[in-house]
Amino acid sequence: MEQMKIQEIQGNRDSGLLDALTEVWNESVRTSHHFLSEPDIEQLKPYVDMALREVEHLVVVYCGQQAKGFMGIQGDKVEMLFLSPECTGQGWGSILVDRAIGSYGATKVDVNEQNDQATRFYLHKGFRTMSRDTLDEQGNPFPILHLTR
Repeated sequence: MEQMKIQEIQGNRDSGLLDALTEVWNESVRTSHHFLSEPDIEQLKPYVDMALREVEHLVVVYCGQQAKGFMGIQGDKVEMLFLSPECTGQGWGSILVDRAIGSYGATKVDVNEQNDQATRFYLHKGFRTMSRDTLDEQGNPFPILHLTR
């Protein structure tokens, strides 16, 4: 296996990178967000593209030249963290969250309540539930947990 590396994307986020990261998101969501239907996933894609373009700090995990994961940080909040399914369980999520906390001062994250694996992960990383919304940001019935540390 090729060497993995982590890099913050500075400057222009070209369409090739955004397409690759959207595909990482797509693969990740299909393996972890079983509560989402196909129309739900398709409805979210434009929001993912917009978030990838606009998030303050975009950190990408590469295997060779291929993007295999990413994290977006806005202010003190991890806005998104997704890994290709073949990269989960290998410590990359922890490395990214540790970087978010140590290098960017992140203290908050939101997680879909129905994504048990992510909820357990963030609780293990020292986050605690502060509040809960019954609807997601798009008004869909997917409860969101607001976590902080």
